[in-house]
Amino acid sequence: MPKAAKTPAATPADFESGLRELEVLIAELEAGNLPLEAALNAYQRGQTLLGFCQGKLADAEQQLKILEAGQLKPFQPESE
Repeated sequence: MPKAAKTPAATPADFESGLRELEVLIAELEAGNLPLEAALNAYQRGQTLLGFCQGKLADAEQQLKILEAGQLKPFQPESE
């Protein structure tokens, strides 16, 4: 299963795919069967995915806070 640790560091398409990849990495790390370098790469990728997923959740939370007069307005992240 070290194959998942070698996946390109592309940005996930969406929250769900990022979360799925993160879950796979966690399972591989918890199994303890990865060589040291692959484990370090998996950990680093996991940190990247965690930040991505946390950002998506924060954006969704902010969008819900913008709810006004029964209509949800599009959220424009500050980074854009």
